[in-house]
Amino acid sequence: MYDSLRMQSVQTPIIPVVGELIRANPGTISLGQGVAYYGPPPEVARYIETFFADPQNHKYKLVQGIPELLAAIEDKLAAENGIRVGPGRRIVVTAGANMGFVNAVLAITDPGDEIILNTPYYFNHEMAITMADCKAVCVPTDENYQLQPERIEEAITSRTRAVVTISPNNPSGAVYPENTLRQVNDICRRHGVYHISDEAYEYFVHDDAKHFSPGSLPGSSEHTISLYSLSKAYGFASWRIGWMVIPERLFEPVRKIQDTILICAPVVSQWAAVGAMRVGKSYCDEKLRETREIRTIFLKELEAVTDLVTIPKADGAFYLLLRVHTQMDPMPLVRRLVEEHKVAVIPGATFGVQDRCILRVAYGALQKDTAAEGIGRLVRGLRQILAV
Repeated sequence: MYDSLRMQSVQTPIIPVVGELIRANPGTISLGQGVAYYGPPPEVARYIETFFADPQNHKYKLVQGIPELLAAIEDKLAAENGIRVGPGRRIVVTAGANMGFVNAVLAITDPGDEIILNTPYYFNHEMAITMADCKAVCVPTDENYQLQPERIEEAITSRTRAVVTISPNNPSGAVYPENTLRQVNDICRRHGVYHISDEAYEYFVHDDAKHFSPGSLPGSSEHTISLYSLSKAYGFASWRIGWMVIPERLFEPVRKIQDTILICAPVVSQWAAVGAMRVGKSYCDEKLRETREIRTIFLKELEAVTDLVTIPKADGAFYLLLRVHTQMDPMPLVRRLVEEHKVAVIPGATFGVQDRCILRVAYGALQKDTAAEGIGRLVRGLRQILAV
């Protein structure tokens, strides 16, 4: 039997691999998967009742989403992101931001085309590009995981179709300044390529950091694709609801892609999303208090191993991307941390960094007591393993 050579070249998702390690070592605390510790607002229950009250809701709905959710998203974009939806720009509701990214890649590329990713990248983005038979062109960020616009521009070729930015960033937690995102958006405009702006963590900004949406820039609607998700902010990970804001000319190809793969995002989840968005950003803000307290605990605990790791500034999302001062490959280090110290993190090679040992630490999924124990185990484990 023949197996796809293209799929053989796609990296194996690392989260399930580390998950198997965790299951084989009971009692392990995971600082790995990037999810929020909380679930959706209780108010969504009433909107699920609305779903069941109408038998027509059990049938297929419009590919782009139900009108009630599209209206809620349009209001949110105008109020919070400065993005106006109207002539020349459309919203498409997707099964999470990952699907939005796949839609975008398939809509704008042909086999052999290039998409620029900034390393460390989000591994599912690189996987999607490879699955589309395209090439991910990797541009390194600086020592603080910040974008380098001049290097991005140098990497553009006649086959480049898009530049991807993620802010707040997964995996690094970096938040890109408005001026930098303006530069990248302008580079894309001048070179006639798309700027794919992944903003799934838009509410997760800390200290003095501020989120900025490139799609709000004058003249950006023709070349900017903005991706959003309810998975983090509203505890909606398993409900699979996100959306993309796209130039009007991409609507027809995106509709073809989504109609083939999904038809429409789950309608019951769309109604739940209407309920969540009626509650609004305040729901996430309230939950963020505990997440930020945990972030403070993590940063304080990690001070004890600053001779062993470098911790670049991370003002967003719920990640820290540690640069470990060792020649050890990250995966064996992860394995020892799980097996010997019962704490799990994610190895950095999956994010496209091969020349150094980095570990992604996630602090969004745990409540305070468990998180404090987990970071304590990590610090002790790093000290014992790397002291040899």
